[in-house]
Amino acid sequence: MIYRKFLKGDIFISQLGFGAMRFPTLKNESDIDIEKTENMLDYAIENGVNYIDTAYPYHNGMSEIFLGEYFQKRKIREKIFLATKMPVWKIEKFEDFEFYFNIQLDRLKTQYIDFYLLHSLWKGSWEKVRDLKVIDFLLKKKKEGKISFIGFSFHDEFNVFKEIIDFFDWDFCQIQLNYMDIDYQAGEKGLSYAYNKGIQVVIMEPLKGGKLASPPNNVLNIFESYEIKRTPVEWALSFLFNKKEVLTVLSGMSDITHVVENINIASNYNFGSLNQKDLEILMRARDEWLNIKSIDCTNCKYCLPCPYGVNIPKNFEIYNEGVRYNDFKEASYEYEYLKDEEKASNCHECGECEEKCPQNLPIKELLKIVDKALRKF
Repeated sequence: MIYRKFLKGDIFISQLGFGAMRFPTLKNESDIDIEKTENMLDYAIENGVNYIDTAYPYHNGMSEIFLGEYFQKRKIREKIFLATKMPVWKIEKFEDFEFYFNIQLDRLKTQYIDFYLLHSLWKGSWEKVRDLKVIDFLLKKKKEGKISFIGFSFHDEFNVFKEIIDFFDWDFCQIQLNYMDIDYQAGEKGLSYAYNKGIQVVIMEPLKGGKLASPPNNVLNIFESYEIKRTPVEWALSFLFNKKEVLTVLSGMSDITHVVENINIASNYNFGSLNQKDLEILMRARDEWLNIKSIDCTNCKYCLPCPYGVNIPKNFEIYNEGVRYNDFKEASYEYEYLKDEEKASNCHECGECEEKCPQNLPIKELLKIVDKALRKF
């Protein structure tokens, strides 16, 4: 295992972290398969993983409970850097910070959290907890020794990310990044911005929910034509390990084979491991993924502004994402983040956009298709 020095503390973090959101289950999401999960964690820790990331809602609250019992049973709490997250969507008043934090300490059977994050910040949730003085609460807990390092996980656009980064001297932050999402949300721009301010970044969704582990044939052909043979997972993880700004890469492993493979990769790649030809292959693979789409929108934005506020290119982008990865359920979550006036469902069929579209797309009909596909979830 390769370790990275944490800039805000004299500690070293395994560059592969264990995400506790996708443990194997039995009957339902809450019913974690204890034997399989313990075997996975045992192997990971014995082979150098020392960063475990969970959160209040994972496995309907059972992830934190399971880990608390696991740490107590194995007596290894002091060997692990534990990360969990404040459920900011549940916060309504200042006292709620203390209430939920204490629940998490109790669930995890611990007196302190090493890496504590505000969970899934976007503009609205950030402004809410900011105005409720969340920083005062976090600093108080840090002074009491109950939190070692303060951070946040993020799901919004770069300008919001920049605003949050600039507001406080965070110890770390967490963003979604993989070779397909370099311009998505905070993206590579956010990665660099944070690091240039002395803030290392934890990476989530390195395989885009597992989708990058099983690419279509046109993408596989690019990888297989290259002189150096790597699995799709190896390509995806090495892309992130190659970056000096990354503190650790979280993998939501759900099978022992994932653990073994990921640890092997994390033991063989570091920042600077990939050369220019390697990176060019990854970008060629990315281009092939992007060529998989149903609506041939070029995002030229000639159709904007819509007189009713519909964000036409964004609706098409989300729909094409569903087509590309054969996952409209995931795409529907992104659709829900749009403002009501921006959604395809707000089209008034005035036709103004179609007159301006250089691709001559039947936008009115396409927006109906988008709305039908993304609303049914």
